[in-house]
Amino acid sequence: MKTGDSQLPAKPPNKVSSAYLLWLGCLLQLNGLHRIYNGKIVTGLIWLGTFGLFGVGQVIDLFLIPRMVDDYNIKLRAKMGLSPYGVPLAQPAFVTNVIKPSREQLMVRLVRAAAKRGGKISVTQGVMDTGASFIEVESTLKEMLKTGYVGIDNDPDTGVIVYTFLEM
Repeated sequence: MKTGDSQLPAKPPNKVSSAYLLWLGCLLQLNGLHRIYNGKIVTGLIWLGTFGLFGVGQVIDLFLIPRMVDDYNIKLRAKMGLSPYGVPLAQPAFVTNVIKPSREQLMVRLVRAAAKRGGKISVTQGVMDTGASFIEVESTLKEMLKTGYVGIDNDPDTGVIVYTFLEM
C-alpha cells in the first residue's frame, strides 16, 4: 500500500486450516471458537457454554467447517463489492464534462486541421481532428464557404467533397 492511500487494507479471507486449529480449542474446553471465527457469534457462544452441544455439535462441525469458511468468505466478498469469485461487481464510474467548442473555436480548429493537410480538408477529417460531430463540422464548413474563406471541390481520386482554404 502506498503512503498516500486512504483506504484500509481489505480483510483477508478466512482459511479452513485456521478454522480447524480453532476447532482444536475444544481440547482446552474452548468449544465454538471456529464458529466465532466464521461469523457465527451466537452459535459459537452456545457451543462455548454447552461444551460444543455436549460434544455432539463439536464433532459434527468437523465436517461442516469447510462450508462455514466458504459461506463466511462469500459474505465478506459481497460486503467488499466482489462476486463469490473475487471479481468486482461495480465498475467505477467516470464523469466527464464535455465542453462544446463555440462556433469560432470550431472554425479555428478546422483551419489548423486543414493547415496540417496542405489547406484541404474533408468533413470526416474535420470530425477526426476536432472531435465535433459530422453535422457541426459540415455546417461550419458550409458557413465558411458562404463567407468566402473556403472553396469546395471533389477529390479527383475518391470523389469526396473537399473544402479548400483559399489563403493557404
